[in-house]
Amino acid sequence: MPPDDSAAGYIIWGADQTDYGPVELPVLISWIKDERVTGDTWMFLQRSDCWEKASHVPELQMFFRGHPAAALPTPTSDGSSLSPGALRHIRLFAAFNDDQLERFLQLMQVQTVPTGTHLTKQSEPANAMYVLLEGELRAHANVDGHDMNMGTLNAGDFFGELSLFDHGPRTAEVVASQESTLLKIPAADFEKFTHDSPDLAAPFLFALTKTLSLRIRAENKRYRDSVSFVHPPGR
Repeated sequence: MPPDDSAAGYIIWGADQTDYGPVELPVLISWIKDERVTGDTWMFLQRSDCWEKASHVPELQMFFRGHPAAALPTPTSDGSSLSPGALRHIRLFAAFNDDQLERFLQLMQVQTVPTGTHLTKQSEPANAMYVLLEGELRAHANVDGHDMNMGTLNAGDFFGELSLFDHGPRTAEVVASQESTLLKIPAADFEKFTHDSPDLAAPFLFALTKTLSLRIRAENKRYRDSVSFVHPPGR
C-alpha cells in the first residue's frame, strides 16, 4: 500500500533560519494558503528522510502550479532595479534586513547573460561565487572521457561557493540554458568584506553552511540508498 501522506511529518525551514515542526499535511496546506510557505521553501520529509523544496513535493505541487517557485524581479544590467526585497526571496539572504542587504549589494556584480553562455569551465581556477536570480543553468562535467549531466540550477540556487575559501579548480562547467540574471560575488572582494564587515559576513556564512549541510545530507541519503540497492539487508 502507498504511504499515507496525510500522516507524514514535515519540518519547515523558515526565513528566520529556524526549523518548524514536524507538522501534518492539513496544517502545511493552511500555511501555503496563508503564504507562510512558498514553492521555494525547504522542508524535511520524514517519510523519505530527505530535504526538498515545497514545489517539488508531489502532494503539494497542485498548490504551486502557475506560480514559479522563485520568481524574482528582473534587474537591469547595471542592477538599478535590484532591490533588497528581491534578495530576500533567496534563502541565503532571508534573515537579512533591508539595511544589511543594501550593504551586501555593494559587494555583488549583477550579470545578465544570453542562452549558451559558459559561466564556468571545468578545471579552471575558481574566483567567484554565483547566485541565480532568474533563468536556468545546466551543469555538466567530463568524467573519464564521458560528459556527465550534473543537474539543473533554478532561481535561488547558487554555485561556486567553495571559491570563497580557496581558488581550487572548478569541478563542473556551468552553461546558461536560457537567458539568465545572476549575482556574482568575487572571492577577492569577499575576503576583504569579511574583514571590513564581519557583522554581515557571519550571518551569510552561517546561512551558506546550513544550505551546504542540506546538500551533504541529501548526498549521504542517496549514497545509503545506492549501497542498500547493491547490497540489500540480509543478503
